[in-house]
Amino acid sequence: MARAVFHPRSAYAPSAGYRLLPLRFGRLDEHAYIVTNDVGEYVRLARDELVAFLERRLDSDTSVYKALKSRHFLYENDSSVAFDLLALKYRSRAERVAAFTGLHIFVVTLRCDHSCQYCQVSRQSEDSTAFDMTVEHADKALDLVFRSPNEHIKIELQGGEPLLNFPLVCHIVERARKLNEDHRRDLQFVITSNLSRLSDDVLSFCKEHGVYLSTSLDGPADLHDGQRPTRGGGSHRKTVEGIHRVREVLGLDRISALMTTTPRSLSRVDEIIDEYVRLGFHGIFLRSLSPYGFAARSLVKRYGVEDWLDFYKRGLSHILRINAGGYFLREEFTTILLQKMFSPLGSGYVDLQSPAGVGIGALVYNYDGAVYASDEGRMLAEMGDQTFRLGHLDEHSYEELLTSEALLAPLGETILEGMPMCADCPFLPYCGADPVFHRATQGDAVGHKAFSAFCTKQMGVLRHVIGLLETDAEARDILLRWV
Repeated sequence: MARAVFHPRSAYAPSAGYRLLPLRFGRLDEHAYIVTNDVGEYVRLARDELVAFLERRLDSDTSVYKALKSRHFLYENDSSVAFDLLALKYRSRAERVAAFTGLHIFVVTLRCDHSCQYCQVSRQSEDSTAFDMTVEHADKALDLVFRSPNEHIKIELQGGEPLLNFPLVCHIVERARKLNEDHRRDLQFVITSNLSRLSDDVLSFCKEHGVYLSTSLDGPADLHDGQRPTRGGGSHRKTVEGIHRVREVLGLDRISALMTTTPRSLSRVDEIIDEYVRLGFHGIFLRSLSPYGFAARSLVKRYGVEDWLDFYKRGLSHILRINAGGYFLREEFTTILLQKMFSPLGSGYVDLQSPAGVGIGALVYNYDGAVYASDEGRMLAEMGDQTFRLGHLDEHSYEELLTSEALLAPLGETILEGMPMCADCPFLPYCGADPVFHRATQGDAVGHKAFSAFCTKQMGVLRHVIGLLETDAEARDILLRWV
Protein backbone atom coordinates (compact mmCIF):
# COMPACT_ATOMS: atom_id res chain seq x y z
CA MET A 1 0.00 0.00 0.00
CA ALA A 2 1.46 3.36 -1.07
CA ARG A 3 2.33 5.77 1.72
CA ALA A 4 0.47 9.13 1.57
CA VAL A 5 2.76 12.15 1.26
CA PHE A 6 2.20 15.89 1.40
CA HIS A 7 2.74 17.88 -1.77
CA PRO A 8 5.41 20.59 -1.63
CA ARG A 9 4.28 24.22 -1.37
CA SER A 10 5.28 24.76 -5.00
CA ALA A 11 2.56 22.36 -6.12
CA TYR A 12 -0.06 24.90 -5.08
CA ALA A 13 1.44 27.87 -6.89
CA PRO A 14 -0.76 29.32 -9.66
CA SER A 15 -0.08 27.67 -12.97
CA ALA A 16 -1.76 30.38 -15.01
CA GLY A 17 -1.99 34.13 -15.01
CA TYR A 18 -4.77 34.45 -12.43
CA ARG A 19 -5.52 33.69 -8.81
CA LEU A 20 -8.78 32.81 -7.13
CA LEU A 21 -10.64 35.24 -4.91
CA PRO A 22 -12.79 33.95 -2.01
CA LEU A 23 -15.70 31.91 -3.35
CA ARG A 24 -18.14 29.10 -2.68
CA PHE A 25 -19.66 26.70 -5.15
CA GLY A 26 -22.34 24.06 -5.28
CA ARG A 27 -24.79 22.35 -7.57
CA LEU A 28 -27.53 24.60 -8.91
CA ASP A 29 -29.49 21.94 -10.78
CA GLU A 30 -28.80 18.70 -12.63
CA HIS A 31 -27.08 20.58 -15.44
CA ALA A 32 -25.03 23.31 -13.80
CA TYR A 33 -23.16 24.63 -10.77
CA ILE A 34 -23.16 28.07 -9.20
CA VAL A 35 -20.19 29.97 -7.76
CA THR A 36 -20.81 32.90 -5.42
CA ASN A 37 -18.70 35.35 -3.47
CA ASP A 38 -19.20 37.32 -0.27
CA VAL A 39 -20.77 40.34 -2.00
CA GLY A 40 -23.54 38.40 -3.73
CA GLU A 41 -22.07 38.09 -7.23
CA TYR A 42 -22.66 34.76 -8.92
CA VAL A 43 -21.80 32.89 -12.11
CA ARG A 44 -23.52 29.79 -13.45
CA LEU A 45 -21.04 27.24 -14.79
CA ALA A 46 -21.08 23.83 -16.41
CA ARG A 47 -19.09 21.20 -14.52
CA ASP A 48 -16.14 21.22 -16.92
CA GLU A 49 -16.01 25.03 -16.75
CA LEU A 50 -15.99 24.92 -12.95
CA VAL A 51 -13.18 22.35 -12.88
CA ALA A 52 -11.09 24.32 -15.38
CA PHE A 53 -11.62 27.52 -13.39
CA LEU A 54 -10.59 25.97 -10.08
CA GLU A 55 -7.56 24.35 -11.68
CA ARG A 56 -6.59 27.73 -13.18
CA ARG A 57 -6.82 26.45 -16.73
CA LEU A 58 -9.40 28.88 -18.11
CA ASP A 59 -8.50 30.71 -21.29
CA SER A 60 -8.62 34.46 -20.74
CA ASP A 61 -10.34 34.96 -24.10
CA THR A 62 -13.46 32.99 -23.12
CA SER A 63 -16.73 34.59 -22.04
CA VAL A 64 -16.67 32.51 -18.84
CA TYR A 65 -13.27 33.93 -17.87
CA LYS A 66 -14.46 37.48 -18.53
CA ALA A 67 -17.61 36.94 -16.46
CA LEU A 68 -15.62 35.54 -13.54
CA LYS A 69 -13.12 38.40 -13.74
CA SER A 70 -15.75 41.15 -13.92
CA ARG A 71 -17.63 39.69 -10.96
CA HIS A 72 -14.53 39.38 -8.75
CA PHE A 73 -13.92 35.65 -8.69
CA LEU A 74 -10.35 35.94 -9.91
CA TYR A 75 -7.62 38.49 -10.23
CA GLU A 76 -4.66 38.48 -12.55
CA ASN A 77 -1.15 38.21 -11.22
CA ASP A 78 -0.10 41.62 -12.48
CA SER A 79 -2.95 43.53 -10.78
CA SER A 80 -4.69 43.63 -7.40
CA VAL A 81 -7.50 45.96 -8.50
CA ALA A 82 -10.13 43.20 -8.37
CA PHE A 83 -9.08 42.30 -4.84
CA ASP A 84 -9.36 45.94 -3.72
CA LEU A 85 -12.78 46.35 -5.40
CA LEU A 86 -14.06 43.20 -3.72
CA ALA A 87 -12.94 44.51 -0.32
CA LEU A 88 -14.67 47.83 -0.97
CA LYS A 89 -17.92 46.10 -1.93
CA TYR A 90 -17.76 43.89 1.15
CA ARG A 91 -17.28 46.89 3.44
CA SER A 92 -20.26 48.61 1.82
CA ARG A 93 -22.53 45.63 2.43
CA ALA A 94 -21.30 45.13 6.00
CA GLU A 95 -21.82 48.79 6.89
CA ARG A 96 -25.42 48.01 7.84
CA VAL A 97 -24.22 46.11 10.93
CA ALA A 98 -22.41 49.20 12.24
CA ALA A 99 -25.55 51.31 11.72
CA PHE A 100 -27.22 49.19 14.42
CA THR A 101 -30.92 49.01 15.30
CA GLY A 102 -33.25 50.75 12.86
CA LEU A 103 -36.57 48.98 13.48
CA HIS A 104 -38.31 49.47 16.84
CA ILE A 105 -41.55 47.58 17.42
CA PHE A 106 -44.00 48.73 20.10
CA VAL A 107 -46.60 46.14 21.10
CA VAL A 108 -49.17 48.59 22.42
CA THR A 109 -51.76 45.91 23.23
CA LEU A 110 -52.47 42.20 22.83
CA ARG A 111 -56.20 42.87 22.56
CA CYS A 112 -57.79 42.07 19.21
CA ASP A 113 -61.26 41.85 17.66
CA HIS A 114 -60.26 39.07 15.24
CA SER A 115 -59.82 35.35 15.95
CA CYS A 116 -57.28 34.29 13.33
CA GLN A 117 -56.32 30.63 13.67
CA TYR A 118 -52.76 31.30 12.54
CA CYS A 119 -52.21 34.22 14.93
CA GLN A 120 -48.59 34.28 16.08
CA VAL A 121 -49.19 36.78 18.88
CA SER A 122 -51.43 34.89 21.35
CA ARG A 123 -54.08 37.61 21.19
CA GLN A 124 -56.41 38.57 24.06
CA SER A 125 -60.08 39.57 24.12
CA GLU A 126 -61.10 43.18 23.50
CA ASP A 127 -61.91 43.90 27.16
CA SER A 128 -58.58 42.62 28.55
CA THR A 129 -57.01 46.02 29.19
CA ALA A 130 -54.39 44.44 31.45
CA PHE A 131 -52.63 43.56 28.20
CA ASP A 132 -52.19 47.22 27.17
CA MET A 133 -48.81 48.98 27.29
CA THR A 134 -48.64 51.86 29.75
CA VAL A 135 -47.52 55.41 28.99
CA GLU A 136 -44.61 54.96 31.41
CA HIS A 137 -43.28 51.93 29.52
CA ALA A 138 -43.83 53.65 26.19
CA ASP A 139 -41.76 56.64 27.34
CA LYS A 140 -38.93 54.44 28.60
CA ALA A 141 -38.92 52.58 25.29
CA LEU A 142 -38.79 55.83 23.32
CA ASP A 143 -35.76 56.91 25.32
CA LEU A 144 -34.04 53.70 24.19
CA VAL A 145 -35.08 54.18 20.56
CA PHE A 146 -33.03 57.35 20.26
CA ARG A 147 -30.00 55.74 21.90
CA SER A 148 -29.55 53.76 18.70
CA PRO A 149 -26.96 55.36 16.39
CA ASN A 150 -28.96 54.50 13.29
CA GLU A 151 -29.84 57.56 11.21
CA HIS A 152 -33.00 55.87 9.89
CA ILE A 153 -35.52 54.95 12.59
CA LYS A 154 -38.79 53.13 11.91
CA ILE A 155 -41.27 52.80 14.76
CA GLU A 156 -43.83 50.08 14.12
CA LEU A 157 -46.96 50.04 16.28
CA GLN A 158 -48.33 46.52 16.63
CA GLY A 159 -50.84 44.43 18.54
CA GLY A 160 -53.10 42.61 18.84
CA GLU A 161 -55.00 45.42 17.18
CA PRO A 162 -53.12 48.64 18.03
CA LEU A 163 -56.11 50.87 17.28
CA LEU A 164 -57.78 49.41 20.37
CA ASN A 165 -55.18 51.42 22.31
CA PHE A 166 -55.16 54.42 19.97
CA PRO A 167 -54.52 57.05 22.67
CA LEU A 168 -51.16 55.41 23.37
CA VAL A 169 -50.40 55.22 19.65
CA CYS A 170 -50.93 58.99 19.48
CA HIS A 171 -48.73 59.54 22.51
CA ILE A 172 -45.86 57.48 21.08
CA VAL A 173 -45.94 59.22 17.70
CA GLU A 174 -46.17 62.73 19.16
CA ARG A 175 -43.45 62.18 21.76
CA ALA A 176 -41.14 60.52 19.23
CA ARG A 177 -41.51 63.49 16.91
CA LYS A 178 -40.76 65.84 19.82
CA LEU A 179 -37.65 63.89 20.82
CA ASN A 180 -36.52 63.86 17.21
CA GLU A 181 -36.28 67.65 17.19
CA ASP A 182 -33.01 67.17 19.06
CA HIS A 183 -31.85 63.98 17.30
CA ARG A 184 -32.87 64.82 13.70
CA ARG A 185 -33.24 61.23 12.49
CA ASP A 186 -35.07 60.07 9.40
CA LEU A 187 -38.15 58.98 11.37
CA GLN A 188 -41.00 56.84 10.03
CA PHE A 189 -44.12 55.39 11.68
CA VAL A 190 -46.19 52.36 10.66
CA ILE A 191 -49.39 51.12 12.29
CA THR A 192 -50.05 47.43 11.69
CA SER A 193 -53.85 47.12 11.78
CA ASN A 194 -56.73 44.99 10.53
CA LEU A 195 -58.45 48.35 9.79
CA SER A 196 -61.70 47.33 11.51
CA ARG A 197 -61.32 50.26 13.94
CA LEU A 198 -60.27 52.79 11.31
CA SER A 199 -62.02 56.10 11.96
CA ASP A 200 -61.89 59.67 10.71
CA ASP A 201 -59.89 60.59 13.81
CA VAL A 202 -57.32 57.88 13.07
CA LEU A 203 -57.00 58.96 9.45
CA SER A 204 -56.70 62.62 10.42
CA PHE A 205 -53.95 61.81 12.91
CA CYS A 206 -52.07 59.67 10.36
CA LYS A 207 -52.30 62.44 7.77
CA GLU A 208 -51.03 65.06 10.19
CA HIS A 209 -48.05 62.99 11.29
CA GLY A 210 -47.19 61.13 8.07
CA VAL A 211 -48.04 57.69 9.47
CA TYR A 212 -48.18 54.66 7.18
CA LEU A 213 -50.53 51.71 7.65
CA SER A 214 -50.05 48.01 7.02
CA THR A 215 -52.84 45.45 7.00
CA SER A 216 -53.53 41.78 6.37
CA LEU A 217 -55.20 40.56 3.20
CA ASP A 218 -55.30 36.81 2.68
CA GLY A 219 -57.10 36.79 -0.69
CA PRO A 220 -60.72 36.71 -1.92
CA ALA A 221 -63.54 37.32 0.54
CA ASP A 222 -64.38 33.70 1.34
CA LEU A 223 -60.73 32.80 1.99
CA HIS A 224 -59.97 35.92 4.00
CA ASP A 225 -63.15 35.66 6.12
CA GLY A 226 -62.54 31.96 6.76
CA GLN A 227 -58.99 32.58 8.00
CA ARG A 228 -59.58 35.91 9.77
CA PRO A 229 -63.00 35.65 11.46
CA THR A 230 -64.41 38.53 13.47
CA ARG A 231 -67.55 39.01 15.50
CA GLY A 232 -70.43 39.74 13.13
CA GLY A 233 -68.42 38.66 10.07
CA GLY A 234 -67.38 40.82 7.17
CA SER A 235 -63.66 40.91 7.90
CA HIS A 236 -62.75 41.12 4.20
CA ARG A 237 -65.31 43.84 3.51
CA LYS A 238 -64.03 45.97 6.39
CA THR A 239 -60.43 45.51 5.28
CA VAL A 240 -61.17 46.49 1.69
CA GLU A 241 -63.22 49.49 2.79
CA GLY A 242 -60.34 50.51 5.04
CA ILE A 243 -57.83 50.22 2.21
CA HIS A 244 -59.92 52.51 0.03
CA ARG A 245 -60.39 55.06 2.84
CA VAL A 246 -56.66 55.17 3.57
CA ARG A 247 -55.87 55.76 -0.09
CA GLU A 248 -58.49 58.48 -0.42
CA VAL A 249 -57.28 60.41 2.63
CA LEU A 250 -53.56 59.64 2.85
CA GLY A 251 -52.52 58.61 -0.66
CA LEU A 252 -51.99 55.44 -2.68
CA ASP A 253 -48.60 54.63 -1.17
CA ARG A 254 -49.66 54.89 2.48
CA ILE A 255 -51.16 51.39 2.81
CA SER A 256 -49.57 48.00 2.26
CA ALA A 257 -50.91 44.49 2.78
CA LEU A 258 -49.53 41.14 3.87
CA MET A 259 -50.94 37.65 3.32
CA THR A 260 -50.31 34.39 5.17
CA THR A 261 -50.30 31.03 3.41
CA THR A 262 -52.47 28.44 5.18
CA PRO A 263 -53.54 24.99 3.99
CA ARG A 264 -56.67 26.65 2.52
CA SER A 265 -54.44 28.95 0.47
CA LEU A 266 -52.30 26.32 -1.22
CA SER A 267 -54.59 25.59 -4.16
CA ARG A 268 -55.65 29.21 -4.66
CA VAL A 269 -52.47 31.16 -5.27
CA ASP A 270 -53.68 32.65 -8.58
CA GLU A 271 -56.90 33.90 -6.96
CA ILE A 272 -54.97 35.43 -4.06
CA ILE A 273 -52.65 37.28 -6.43
CA ASP A 274 -55.55 38.41 -8.61
CA GLU A 275 -57.23 39.92 -5.53
CA TYR A 276 -54.15 42.04 -4.88
CA VAL A 277 -54.19 43.18 -8.50
CA ARG A 278 -57.93 43.92 -8.32
CA LEU A 279 -57.33 46.15 -5.31
CA GLY A 280 -54.50 48.03 -7.01
CA PHE A 281 -51.50 46.71 -5.05
CA HIS A 282 -48.14 46.48 -6.77
CA GLY A 283 -46.50 44.12 -4.30
CA ILE A 284 -47.42 40.83 -2.64
CA PHE A 285 -45.43 38.79 -0.12
CA LEU A 286 -46.20 35.07 -0.49
CA ARG A 287 -45.54 34.46 3.20
CA SER A 288 -45.41 31.02 4.78
CA LEU A 289 -46.70 30.19 8.25
CA SER A 290 -44.42 30.68 11.25
CA PRO A 291 -44.18 28.19 14.13
CA TYR A 292 -45.30 30.57 16.89
CA GLY A 293 -48.43 31.40 18.87
CA PHE A 294 -51.74 29.86 17.84
CA ALA A 295 -50.21 28.86 14.49
CA ALA A 296 -47.90 26.40 16.23
CA ARG A 297 -50.84 24.71 17.92
CA SER A 298 -53.11 24.54 14.90
CA LEU A 299 -52.14 25.11 11.29
CA VAL A 300 -48.40 25.12 11.01
CA LYS A 301 -47.98 21.35 10.98
CA ARG A 302 -50.59 20.78 8.30
CA TYR A 303 -48.35 21.50 5.33
CA GLY A 304 -44.66 21.09 4.71
CA VAL A 305 -42.04 23.33 3.20
CA GLU A 306 -42.28 21.50 -0.15
CA ASP A 307 -45.98 22.36 -0.28
CA TRP A 308 -45.16 26.03 0.24
CA LEU A 309 -42.38 25.90 -2.39
CA ASP A 310 -44.85 24.55 -4.94
CA PHE A 311 -47.28 27.33 -3.94
CA TYR A 312 -44.52 29.91 -4.31
CA LYS A 313 -43.34 28.70 -7.70
CA ARG A 314 -46.86 28.65 -9.12
CA GLY A 315 -47.48 32.09 -7.65
CA LEU A 316 -44.28 33.55 -9.05
CA SER A 317 -45.13 32.18 -12.49
CA HIS A 318 -48.53 33.88 -12.32
CA ILE A 319 -46.96 37.15 -11.19
CA LEU A 320 -44.52 37.04 -14.10
CA ARG A 321 -47.45 36.53 -16.51
CA ILE A 322 -49.23 39.54 -14.97
CA ASN A 323 -46.11 41.67 -15.47
CA ALA A 324 -45.75 40.45 -19.05
CA GLY A 325 -49.33 41.62 -19.59
CA GLY A 326 -48.42 45.17 -18.57
CA TYR A 327 -49.31 45.38 -14.85
CA PHE A 328 -46.36 45.92 -12.51
CA LEU A 329 -46.47 43.54 -9.54
CA ARG A 330 -43.53 42.45 -7.37
CA GLU A 331 -43.27 39.36 -5.22
CA GLU A 332 -41.65 40.91 -2.17
CA PHE A 333 -39.64 37.94 -0.88
CA THR A 334 -38.14 37.45 -4.33
CA THR A 335 -37.34 41.16 -4.45
CA ILE A 336 -35.42 40.92 -1.17
CA LEU A 337 -33.28 38.11 -2.61
CA LEU A 338 -32.73 40.03 -5.85
CA GLN A 339 -31.54 43.02 -3.81
CA LYS A 340 -29.02 40.77 -2.07
CA MET A 341 -27.83 39.60 -5.49
CA PHE A 342 -27.71 42.86 -7.42
CA SER A 343 -27.84 45.85 -5.07
CA PRO A 344 -24.47 47.17 -3.84
CA LEU A 345 -25.90 47.52 -0.32
CA GLY A 346 -27.81 44.23 -0.28
CA SER A 347 -31.04 44.19 1.72
CA GLY A 348 -31.91 45.24 5.26
CA TYR A 349 -34.55 42.52 5.69
CA VAL A 350 -34.04 41.52 9.33
CA ASP A 351 -34.60 37.78 8.91
CA LEU A 352 -31.82 37.39 6.31
CA GLN A 353 -28.74 38.86 7.95
CA SER A 354 -25.34 37.57 9.09
CA PRO A 355 -24.96 37.85 11.99
CA ALA A 356 -28.68 37.47 12.63
CA GLY A 357 -30.74 40.64 12.72
CA VAL A 358 -31.90 40.01 16.28
CA GLY A 359 -31.35 43.08 18.44
CA ILE A 360 -29.00 44.85 16.05
CA GLY A 361 -31.66 44.90 13.32
CA ALA A 362 -34.81 45.19 15.42
CA LEU A 363 -35.89 45.58 19.02
CA VAL A 364 -39.34 44.80 20.42
CA TYR A 365 -40.88 46.55 23.41
CA ASN A 366 -43.69 44.37 24.67
CA TYR A 367 -46.92 45.58 26.26
CA ASP A 368 -45.63 44.53 29.72
CA GLY A 369 -42.28 46.34 29.47
CA ALA A 370 -40.22 43.29 28.48
CA VAL A 371 -37.68 43.85 25.69
CA TYR A 372 -37.03 41.21 23.05
CA ALA A 373 -34.39 40.76 20.37
CA SER A 374 -37.00 40.20 17.67
CA ASP A 375 -40.74 40.01 17.08
CA GLU A 376 -40.48 36.24 16.67
CA GLY A 377 -38.53 36.07 19.94
CA ARG A 378 -41.43 37.81 21.64
CA MET A 379 -43.84 35.30 20.10
CA LEU A 380 -41.64 32.43 21.29
CA ALA A 381 -41.77 33.87 24.81
CA GLU A 382 -45.58 33.75 24.71
CA MET A 383 -45.11 29.99 24.27
CA GLY A 384 -42.95 29.80 27.39
CA ASP A 385 -39.44 30.07 25.92
CA GLN A 386 -37.69 33.24 27.16
CA THR A 387 -34.44 32.69 25.23
CA PHE A 388 -34.64 35.97 23.32
CA ARG A 389 -35.86 38.15 26.20
CA LEU A 390 -33.17 40.79 26.74
CA GLY A 391 -34.57 42.32 29.90
CA HIS A 392 -37.15 44.81 31.13
CA LEU A 393 -37.64 48.55 30.69
CA ASP A 394 -37.98 49.02 34.47
CA GLU A 395 -34.86 47.08 35.35
CA HIS A 396 -32.22 47.45 32.64
CA SER A 397 -30.38 50.27 30.89
CA TYR A 398 -29.78 50.47 27.15
CA GLU A 399 -26.22 49.22 27.67
CA GLU A 400 -27.37 46.29 29.80
CA LEU A 401 -30.01 45.25 27.27
CA LEU A 402 -27.69 45.44 24.27
CA THR A 403 -24.80 43.63 25.96
CA SER A 404 -26.90 40.91 27.59
CA GLU A 405 -25.94 37.31 26.98
CA ALA A 406 -29.41 36.78 25.50
CA LEU A 407 -28.29 38.98 22.59
CA LEU A 408 -24.54 38.40 22.39
CA ALA A 409 -24.88 34.61 22.37
CA PRO A 410 -27.15 34.33 19.30
CA LEU A 411 -25.15 37.03 17.50
CA GLY A 412 -21.94 35.09 18.05
CA GLU A 413 -23.55 31.81 17.05
CA THR A 414 -25.24 33.10 13.90
CA ILE A 415 -22.39 34.45 11.82
CA LEU A 416 -23.05 32.32 8.75
CA GLU A 417 -19.41 32.28 7.70
CA GLY A 418 -18.65 30.17 10.78
CA MET A 419 -21.78 28.03 11.02
CA PRO A 420 -21.71 24.31 10.14
CA MET A 421 -22.96 23.67 6.59
CA CYS A 422 -23.56 27.41 6.06
CA ALA A 423 -19.88 28.31 5.72
CA ASP A 424 -19.52 26.29 2.51
CA CYS A 425 -22.98 26.88 1.07
CA PRO A 426 -23.05 28.80 -2.23
CA PHE A 427 -26.29 30.50 -1.17
CA LEU A 428 -24.73 32.05 1.96
CA PRO A 429 -24.60 35.64 0.54
CA TYR A 430 -28.38 35.60 0.09
CA CYS A 431 -29.32 33.90 3.34
CA GLY A 432 -29.60 34.48 7.07
CA ALA A 433 -29.48 32.48 10.29
CA ASP A 434 -32.97 32.98 11.84
CA PRO A 435 -32.02 31.70 15.31
CA VAL A 436 -35.58 32.07 16.66
CA PHE A 437 -36.97 29.71 14.00
CA HIS A 438 -34.31 27.12 14.73
CA ARG A 439 -34.81 27.47 18.47
CA ALA A 440 -38.56 26.92 17.99
CA THR A 441 -38.21 23.96 15.63
CA GLN A 442 -34.95 22.27 16.67
CA GLY A 443 -34.27 23.46 20.20
CA ASP A 444 -31.19 25.65 19.66
CA ALA A 445 -30.31 28.83 17.81
CA VAL A 446 -28.01 27.20 15.24
CA GLY A 447 -29.98 24.08 14.35
CA HIS A 448 -29.00 21.18 12.12
CA LYS A 449 -29.13 22.61 8.61
CA ALA A 450 -29.68 19.25 6.93
CA PHE A 451 -33.04 19.03 8.72
CA SER A 452 -33.92 22.74 8.65
CA ALA A 453 -37.14 23.79 6.91
CA PHE A 454 -35.67 27.29 6.79
CA CYS A 455 -32.70 26.05 4.72
CA THR A 456 -34.91 23.91 2.48
CA LYS A 457 -37.11 26.92 1.78
CA GLN A 458 -34.20 29.27 1.09
CA MET A 459 -32.38 26.90 -1.22
CA GLY A 460 -35.57 25.96 -3.05
CA VAL A 461 -36.46 29.59 -3.73
CA LEU A 462 -32.92 30.60 -4.70
CA ARG A 463 -32.43 27.70 -7.08
CA HIS A 464 -35.72 28.55 -8.75
CA VAL A 465 -35.07 32.29 -9.03
CA ILE A 466 -31.49 31.90 -10.29
CA GLY A 467 -32.72 29.30 -12.78
CA LEU A 468 -35.22 31.83 -14.14
CA LEU A 469 -32.57 34.54 -14.30
CA GLU A 470 -30.22 32.30 -16.27
CA THR A 471 -32.58 30.44 -18.59
CA ASP A 472 -35.59 32.70 -19.22
CA ALA A 473 -34.76 36.06 -20.82
CA GLU A 474 -38.27 37.49 -20.42
CA ALA A 475 -38.43 36.48 -16.74
CA ARG A 476 -34.97 37.96 -16.15
CA ASP A 477 -36.02 41.32 -17.60
CA ILE A 478 -39.09 41.41 -15.35
CA LEU A 479 -37.24 40.30 -12.21
CA LEU A 480 -34.48 42.86 -12.61
CA ARG A 481 -37.08 45.64 -12.81
CA TRP A 482 -38.05 44.74 -9.23
CA VAL A 483 -34.65 45.68 -7.77
